[in-house]
Amino acid sequence: MEIQTAFNSGIQGLQKATEASEQAAADIVASTQASQDTDLANIQTATTEQKIPELNQSIVDLKVAEHQAKAATEVIKTADDSLGTLLDVTA
Repeated sequence: MEIQTAFNSGIQGLQKATEASEQAAADIVASTQASQDTDLANIQTATTEQKIPELNQSIVDLKVAEHQAKAATEVIKTADDSLGTLLDVTA
């Protein structure tokens, strides 16, 4: 495996984790705003027009994104260590 490929995989993993966490955060906001709405008619209209994300699933998605980011960070660290070792060997 090339070092550049490992770096790219790590960066792509971080980007996907960022996107997933942003989506989960937006879903959490949407679900909390819907639960704060006290008018039952508005809630029923909102659920028919657009699906309100479930709070529990959004929290789980946020936690999954956190683990994805940690894994991507480890990939980048490993690629960095490998590159450092290769430079030490050739120097």
